Amino acid sequence: MIENIVRERVKSFKPYMPGKSKEEIMRKYNINPKDIIKLGSNENPWGCSKKIKGEILKEIKNLHQYPEPVNPVLMKELSEFTNIPMDNIIVGGDGADEIIDTMMRTFIEKGDEVIIPIPTFTQYRISALIHGANIKYGKYDKKKDFKLDVDSILNNISERTKIVFLCTPNNPTGNIIDKKDIKKILEATEALVVVDHAYIEYSKEEYDLTEWALEYDNLLTLRTFSKIFGLAGVRVGYGITNKNTIDYMMRVKPVFSLTRLSQICAIMALRDREFFKYSRENGIKSREILYNGLRKFKELKVYPSEANYLLVEIKNGMASGEFCEELLKRGIIVRDCKSFEGLEGEYIRVSIGTFEEDERFLDILKDIVN
Repeated sequence: MIENIVRERVKSFKPYMPGKSKEEIMRKYNINPKDIIKLGSNENPWGCSKKIKGEILKEIKNLHQYPEPVNPVLMKELSEFTNIPMDNIIVGGDGADEIIDTMMRTFIEKGDEVIIPIPTFTQYRISALIHGANIKYGKYDKKKDFKLDVDSILNNISERTKIVFLCTPNNPTGNIIDKKDIKKILEATEALVVVDHAYIEYSKEEYDLTEWALEYDNLLTLRTFSKIFGLAGVRVGYGITNKNTIDYMMRVKPVFSLTRLSQICAIMALRDREFFKYSRENGIKSREILYNGLRKFKELKVYPSEANYLLVEIKNGMASGEFCEELLKRGIIVRDCKSFEGLEGEYIRVSIGTFEEDERFLDILKDIVN
């Protein structure tokens, strides 16, 4: 039997629970896809740059050829966008997940320790366990709107600590980690501190720590094209860190993970600064519409956010699964947060939508809450 040769750690895993797709809801509830609003996966509701389509069509004739492992045009565009030298940037397919996995393959040996404050993005834990790491858990303090308990990180650092994950803005809570706390952690360990900035474009510029990677040798900042650039379906992510770390990571990174089409999409997305600005301004506006609308429901508690989503606590006695199901019946997809470790209670996560989608969601919400 195949079970006899499967790794024991893999047997203990629960499958990752992504947000539901429009196709899934269409099939289950027989709802017209045009009437379905997807607010569950932290995507850009305005799509991606319209300039991408033409370049993709031009590239189709080259699909029989391998892509460049390191595309110099993409690296140049990324360097100009981030104000970071090209030698300090590593790009991968499968979004930032590939960069996370490459870090594990580079640094982790069986028995090494990884520190993860919870609740946070679940892929850190999955990747760490697959590669044989032991996990020490830090925490976010719910009583302080999920502010990071920095001592819960510092007290877990040991000589076996290899990687510390800090998601800011944090997924699913949406809050920022104080700069002074990140600095304390950086200076308390030689381990690689990973600052995940997947949603940083929706935050104030003062919260962006990308350039710190040029100052601290043990810092790697994670970025992605899946959110504000609207390229979640293309799967491009990148990391910024010192040259030596990138050199080691490139030795184990999949060579051709970034396809020709994904490279073209990323290049054109970076060049369309007008769409980037449009997405940022409207994304923040959409978040404020949802935040102000959700605050009106006494049966719900909505937490402040610097990302493109909001964490909402259900206080009317309904379970999060039941709450989400009632929304799904009405064509609204949000994220049930029960799969996030360390998030006790009944929570959902609501992503930004177009302004029309926001208003329809808030109207439908009245029926469910009441």
